[in-house]
Amino acid sequence: MVEWLTAGWRAKGMAHDLAENIAKVRERISAACRRAGRQPEDVKLIAISKTVPPEPIRQAYEAGLRDFGENRVQEAAAKRPALSDLTATWHLVGHLQSNKAKPARDLFHWIHSVDSLHLAERLDKVAACRGDRLPVLLEVNLGEEAAKSGVAQDEVSHLAEALSRLETLEVRGLMVIPPFLENPEQVRPYFRRLRELADEIAARNFPGVSMQELSMGMSHDFEVAIEEGATMVRIGTAIFGPRG
Repeated sequence: MVEWLTAGWRAKGMAHDLAENIAKVRERISAACRRAGRQPEDVKLIAISKTVPPEPIRQAYEAGLRDFGENRVQEAAAKRPALSDLTATWHLVGHLQSNKAKPARDLFHWIHSVDSLHLAERLDKVAACRGDRLPVLLEVNLGEEAAKSGVAQDEVSHLAEALSRLETLEVRGLMVIPPFLENPEQVRPYFRRLRELADEIAARNFPGVSMQELSMGMSHDFEVAIEEGATMVRIGTAIFGPRG
């Protein structure tokens, strides 16, 4: 049995009023934007649907969400057929192994977790005959955590330059998963540093590389991330409830 079917999605989770949860998240996004002098429409809400069965995803879609994020290629492949009628945008936010580049390219509209030239070259190669272009983000390991993927901050500019030579990828910005800290204010320096890195790379004007997107912030810290410039926030628990 596919893992997401038994990975802890609880019956009471399916009873959540998803529309109400989504409305509350949108209200929090709007409030954070007001504090930062930004517009809510400048922040894309991505619902992280890992371990969530197709039906609650469909309910979230019916409540107005259009962007969904998955952590694993295998899980996305298992649930996407039941959602093929939705005009949703799918984001891969988890670590991607290079041997899964082809299915990832087929399944996702965005990949947030490019962290090596080898992976990027694989993604480029599997689509070379198709001619389509894939927007990607470079994942940066700002916390220097051995258990997390991501390129080191002193190497990300070199990676962006290398990817500028690949024909089928479009580097659109950066992504970070900072260390988990209970107090969101303690995470602020990581979000601020990601924005600074994006500005540094943008100033180098690599061909075909833009730094317009900052994917940062999850359920417990997305408001701080928005205040620091996030353009994409990845929200799971606040929408679908806690995983079992």
